[in-house]
Amino acid sequence: MRNSLVLCATLGLLTALPTLGQDSQQDQSRRPRQAQRQRGRENRNAERRPTVAPTHRDLKYGPHGRNLMDVWLAKSDKPTPVLVSIHGGGFRGGNKSVEAGLLQACLDSGISVAAITYRLSDEAIAPAQFLDSARAIQFIRHNAQEWNLDGTRIAATGGSAGAGISLWLGFHDDLADPDNEDPVLRQSTRLTCMAVYNGQTSYDPRFIRDLFPDTDIYKESALAQLFGVDLNKLDDLPEEKYRLFEEVSALPHLTKDDAPAALFYASKLDTPITSQGIGIHHPRFGKALKEKMDEIGIECEVHTGTSRGGESSKLTVDFVKKHLGVE
Repeated sequence: MRNSLVLCATLGLLTALPTLGQDSQQDQSRRPRQAQRQRGRENRNAERRPTVAPTHRDLKYGPHGRNLMDVWLAKSDKPTPVLVSIHGGGFRGGNKSVEAGLLQACLDSGISVAAITYRLSDEAIAPAQFLDSARAIQFIRHNAQEWNLDGTRIAATGGSAGAGISLWLGFHDDLADPDNEDPVLRQSTRLTCMAVYNGQTSYDPRFIRDLFPDTDIYKESALAQLFGVDLNKLDDLPEEKYRLFEEVSALPHLTKDDAPAALFYASKLDTPITSQGIGIHHPRFGKALKEKMDEIGIECEVHTGTSRGGESSKLTVDFVKKHLGVE
């Protein structure tokens, strides 16, 4: 859009005033449509926002400014399982959130919910976002008794970057440090299951280049910022960057004792790769994970052509309830 405006301005200097008037009329005719689309987006976002006030708002779970979470505690006489919602935003934006319907369905089923945020990549490159999220899981377990939670039953959900973090938590070795002087860090980071939307199963640009040959998906600017690298020089980076790619990708950590996963995608497997946005959220990521999980015998569901919100939320609740042992 910015390039279009610059081009119009340049042409305007070279053409007659009537043409400028025509351009102005075209701009004016577009404005109502743009405003309508913006109102539509705002209305959809409003529908997704929780209408239930959290039991605990803006709890600080770590030392950094964005180490915050909201917690909704389900009413129960017995300790409840927990679903942790991790936001997306390309690691460059976003804030703690949970879809309203998903939240209500969980609370009605006796599942407590936490929504977290983490440091963004303009503040700290990877693995900061992943370690922050791991600490959030540990913080929840640290407070399990006080909040009437069952710390042995914790699931995670999220979209895009939040999906990738959720899968990473589910497959990574436990980061618990039993002898740490910080009691939070003594807790386990492991999950019971994950149910995610439009998720990337690897953030390694080399993997992505192979997954989408003859495209520039691997040069996604959010990845360049996440790792602090120039992806035009992918084959000539310091060795520690390649290790970092692998460390924060879910797939390399997958072993036979890991948690089951459900992945939902807006696109279908045959959806053409016509943009980086479509590619980086494509179900080819889920297909690659399912093939490996099938090989080692861990349950993995991949649903394509699934709408965000109602449909994916229902499937998420069903999957989470099944693995958290909630009737």
